[in-house]
Amino acid sequence: MNKLRNLALGVAVGAAVLASSPPIEAQESPVLDRVVESGTLRVGMSATQPPFNAKSRSGEMIGLEVDLANLLAGAMGVELQIVNRPFGELLGALDAGAVDMVMSGMAITPDRARKSAFVGPYMLSGKSILTKSTTLAAAKETNDLDKPGVKLAALSNSTSQQFVQKYLPNAQFVPVAEYDEAVDMLLAGTIDALVADMPICVLSLLRFPNEGLATLRQPFTVEPIGVAVPGGDMAFRNLVDNYLEAFEKTGILDQLRKTWLEDGAWVAALP
Repeated sequence: MNKLRNLALGVAVGAAVLASSPPIEAQESPVLDRVVESGTLRVGMSATQPPFNAKSRSGEMIGLEVDLANLLAGAMGVELQIVNRPFGELLGALDAGAVDMVMSGMAITPDRARKSAFVGPYMLSGKSILTKSTTLAAAKETNDLDKPGVKLAALSNSTSQQFVQKYLPNAQFVPVAEYDEAVDMLLAGTIDALVADMPICVLSLLRFPNEGLATLRQPFTVEPIGVAVPGGDMAFRNLVDNYLEAFEKTGILDQLRKTWLEDGAWVAALP
């Protein structure tokens, strides 16, 4: 990770130097000012969304977004402070100034973009299901799930909840605070399926290989995942955007995706 961090720092310095021409008038940037003056970048995460972010057996934060947050903090020359909040409270914490950005498998949607700005995406995801039912796992369209007797769980205040309520109105919706809660309910047979992003579903198959779990072959949707930042601070937004673009062009982001989305070796570190 140190080698990757050093490479990112060099790339980010170059990105900052080669960024767009300086504005004629200096822009106010309260978030960037706070980050620089405090020497700390506060990043909001739920800590319950592997492979994006999670706590290991030892209590250490791990995941693609944890690595990316460390790279951003290193590029800015500050320390990283991860702020754990339930997923449904993260954008509220950003709006209240309790965090400087949110990275937590956050899909970029028009509704969210009305309140916060987004940088990215740094990966693409899509809505799928995790289930023990071979019939539901064979679903090719939402009509195959949209039935009164089907109980579907989804993370509260997430795009998965919005997906269920919009496209599966006849199914019984069960809100959950964390993915692990939904997986436990699924294994106990109290729900029929969990609606979640495809990486979450695939990860669950790796974590519980002997529980008869299954997921869709192709997700129902395609969703861009990005970094949520305060909408009124263009200077901070542009800086983060420049860094992400540099990470993408130099292959750093691709390396992170392969580590956390294709290689399942890290799953053993989860509780």
